[in-house]
Amino acid sequence: AATKLASAEKLMYFCTDQLGLEQDFEQKQMPDGKLLVDGFLLCIDVSRGMNRNFDDQLKFVSNLYNQLAKTKKPIVVVLTKCDEGVERYIRDAHTFALSKKNLQVVETSARSNVNVDLAFSTLVQLVDKSRGKTKIIPYFEALKQQSQQIAAAKDKYEWLVSRIVKNHNETWSNVNRKMQSSPEYQDYVYLEGTQKAKKLFLQHVHRLKQEHIERRRKMYLTMLPQAFEALIPDLDEIDHLSCLKVQKLLETKGDFLKWFVVLEETPWDATSHIDNMENERIPFDLMETQPAEQLYEAHLEKLRNERKRAEMRRAFKENLETSPFITPGKPWEEARSFIMNEDFYMWLEESIYMDIYSKHQKQIIEKAKEEFQELLLEYSELFYELELDAKPSKEKMGVIQDVLGEEQRFKALQKLQAERDALILKHIHFVYHPTKETCPSCPLCVDSKIEQLISSRFIRPSERNQKNLLSDPNIDRINLVILGKDGLARELANEIRALCTNDDKYVIEGKMYELSLRPIEGNVRLPVNSFQTPTFQPHGCLCLYNSKESLSYVVESIEKSRESTIGRRENNLVHLPLTLILINKRGDASGETLHSLIQQGQQIASKLQCVFLDPGSAGIGYGRNINEKQISQVLKGLLDSKRNLNLVSSTSSIKDLADVDLRIVMCLMCGDPFNADDILLPILQSQTYRPSPCGTS
Repeated sequence: AATKLASAEKLMYFCTDQLGLEQDFEQKQMPDGKLLVDGFLLCIDVSRGMNRNFDDQLKFVSNLYNQLAKTKKPIVVVLTKCDEGVERYIRDAHTFALSKKNLQVVETSARSNVNVDLAFSTLVQLVDKSRGKTKIIPYFEALKQQSQQIAAAKDKYEWLVSRIVKNHNETWSNVNRKMQSSPEYQDYVYLEGTQKAKKLFLQHVHRLKQEHIERRRKMYLTMLPQAFEALIPDLDEIDHLSCLKVQKLLETKGDFLKWFVVLEETPWDATSHIDNMENERIPFDLMETQPAEQLYEAHLEKLRNERKRAEMRRAFKENLETSPFITPGKPWEEARSFIMNEDFYMWLEESIYMDIYSKHQKQIIEKAKEEFQELLLEYSELFYELELDAKPSKEKMGVIQDVLGEEQRFKALQKLQAERDALILKHIHFVYHPTKETCPSCPLCVDSKIEQLISSRFIRPSERNQKNLLSDPNIDRINLVILGKDGLARELANEIRALCTNDDKYVIEGKMYELSLRPIEGNVRLPVNSFQTPTFQPHGCLCLYNSKESLSYVVESIEKSRESTIGRRENNLVHLPLTLILINKRGDASGETLHSLIQQGQQIASKLQCVFLDPGSAGIGYGRNINEKQISQVLKGLLDSKRNLNLVSSTSSIKDLADVDLRIVMCLMCGDPFNADDILLPILQSQTYRPSPCGTS
């Protein structure tokens, strides 16, 4: 049956979004008269209202219930504003419901959106008995469940926002459109509304912006010390300046705009400069911040410390030079107590002082050796009475040391007795065998300098150092460098010598050749490992390898040797014939390692433009690194190259000297400060000068 209602111009519905804007939305009012009503929600406000008595409200509700009960329609009591509810009011409302035929009570909060749907679903179940019975949940339990549900929905929504929004310049309208179909967005908006979803989006965008600004700030602060180093490296210029005055000083520097940019608007992090990724220059207003001031102070302190450390180095060197306790060869452990003080330890590590001390020792040792060599020359008469083999007896060495013992230059090497004795023996050997190899000034011997000077001015048709090596004019000499690592060069040299005659002769195509081998296994930049010497001019090189490391050594050594001849007129090493040979390790006759080494060797051979021999070549086996047939093949190739380059030696006879127009005898002292060029160049630059056919220096 229809129920008669008096609406008194009540709105049929309203929305919280319309509060205060009622005139902007369509309005529908409940009509007066009889309406079809299926049930009633009887609402009781359980909050503490101002100027309102709860007992009066309960009486009103009781009278209202009596009127509604006459309709025989289902009634559900709804307690509203439970988020601000008074415990006594809630208890009294439940008592009222129990007294009225055990009415069902739902505790709700519209503000928190707790149990609002439950109130309606409970009434619907009472109207439609076919529906399952709804479980009524107390307010606080429902609030807890809803809070958990909202928290889970919020986490999912925030994950969705973080996945979609990567740039702090994104707008809500654009992102909102992208998220419309996502269940994470729909669930959260259903629980919390669009405004809260937008608020979380704005918080995320703000966080992205702050992170972006912080990254830019860190980048600028990282660059700032570099800018200080480039623009104000001089301590005297800034030592007493404040940060404000330093800013003015920076603006006067020529490279100021290379490091800084002056913005029209400040601060920099509130301008569009934060999104100018192409401009990495430092915003100049950053200098006004505390971190920038701290970096400037750190730069200032660094310059002061560097100056102090430099002063400590100078003071330490002066101590070394002036201290009478620092003598050649004195160990650091003995010298430390005489020259170190607390200030030194405060500013520099002991290792730095040890390095300075080591360099100083090297200098004073070299100087002491030179002075001792002068002393030996001054006492030349001591060495006249020695035997021709230049091996002094123990007694004679005692006499020499007794005579020299009172000299300060002798005492200076007191800590280096072994080296002092070696210098004496070397001097004796030089006295009886005066050659450039035994010269105390080697490799600065005048003889060597003269040879280098002449060879750099003229290209010789023959090897100048071979005139006395061969007695038979039909015998040529082959100088062969064998380059290898970890014993490879020495092993192959021994194998080749085993194939030679007793006097190191080797037969190629029925002709006898003298074979001179120079195995090299160390740093080729050292004189002892040089490809060529004053008495050895190489005609070819065998390059051996059995591993990636030994192949790298070969390549580096070839490049270093070629570099050493750049700029010289006589640069035969650049065109030196090379043969690259893979020495197969015993027990590794096949496999990926061997295949890889062969490929690498072929590539290097192509790069160096040389011949390549590998274990697959006929004749190479385990017993020997390379066989006689291949040695002959390699040497024959060297002979051909040697002839093509006009490097084959031709022995000259004494009669060739008859063609010499001018003979010069020079007496120069090794170690003299002047240059031999000053004496020889006027002669060598003469247009009528030509080298003698015998190729002598």
